[in-house]
Formats: sequence, C-alpha cells, structure tokens
Amino acid sequence: MTTAKKPIANIYEQDLRPWKKGSKFEAGLARMGPLVGAEQLGCQYHVIPAGKIAYPRHAHHKNEELFFVVEGTGEYQAGDEVWPIKAGDMIAAPAGDVKTAHQLRNTSNGELKYLVISTRHDPDVVEYADSGKFAVASRVPPDKGLMGAAVVFIGRQDSAVDYWDGEDVGEEE
Repeated sequence: MTTAKKPIANIYEQDLRPWKKGSKFEAGLARMGPLVGAEQLGCQYHVIPAGKIAYPRHAHHKNEELFFVVEGTGEYQAGDEVWPIKAGDMIAAPAGDVKTAHQLRNTSNGELKYLVISTRHDPDVVEYADSGKFAVASRVPPDKGLMGAAVVFIGRQDSAVDYWDGEDVGEEE
C-alpha cells in the first residue's frame, strides 16, 4: 500500500531559502506546491524584507500568476500602473507580454509576505521589461524555478544567431 503525500503544509513551518542579488533584490522563499502534491499549479511563499524586491519586473507568455498578500504593505506594478497593496489583497497577473510586466515591491518598514500561485504551463517565455532580456524555459521541475529547467536560455533579441549557425550544411551549392 502506497502512502499518499499529505495534501496540507503550513507556510509558517517552512524553512525559507534565501535569495539575494545586489542591494535591491532579496527574499526568503519556500516552494509549497510540491509539498502538498500539486501538479498543475505552482505555489511559492515569499517573505520580502523592508525596502526590497523579490524579482525583476517580468511577464510570462504562458503562465498566469495570482498573488495573495498575507502580511504587510507595498506596491504592485503592472505595465505602467502602480497600486498600493496590503494584507488580504488578491492580485492577478495574467499571461501577457512586456507591456503587462509585473512586480511586487515592499515599500514599507516591515516584512511583506505573500503567496504566488501559478499555472505550470511548459515551456514558457518570460520577458524582462527593464533590461530587455527574455528567458525560455522548458521541463521546469515542480520543486525548482526557471533556472532549474532542463532547457533554459536567457538573452536578448539582438544577440540571436542564424537558424543554421553551427550546423553542418554540407557544401554550398
């Protein structure tokens, strides 16, 4: 007899994985979806210190995200619009392109805690509005993010190569 995975996990009982880059980006993260056996949905718990941001402003072409603010205050940007956010707010980030790029920022003196629930459509393309980058990821494991994908590329359109680049095409006719 196989024992099923317990379909319950408490966000406050998770060890947070530290995530930091420079002086602007910092978070404590816990992947919740795999803990409860979710297969079609991802869920991650974010704890953002005062004045910090978890991720660059971005838009997913295939995956939709839904944020639920558990504690704290900050702001949410989608496209060119910015809204204040607080505990209890539910925020939608539908799939789109760079014009719909989104980001949550902790503008307060305390922690901002929220859940990110998302579809798990694979592959996905992600555009980064402020840096002009894009990422392509395929075969992303449930317990990993974009950088854990079996196939991942991050670049810019202007650094693309020709379709035949590096291929043995035989002799030119």
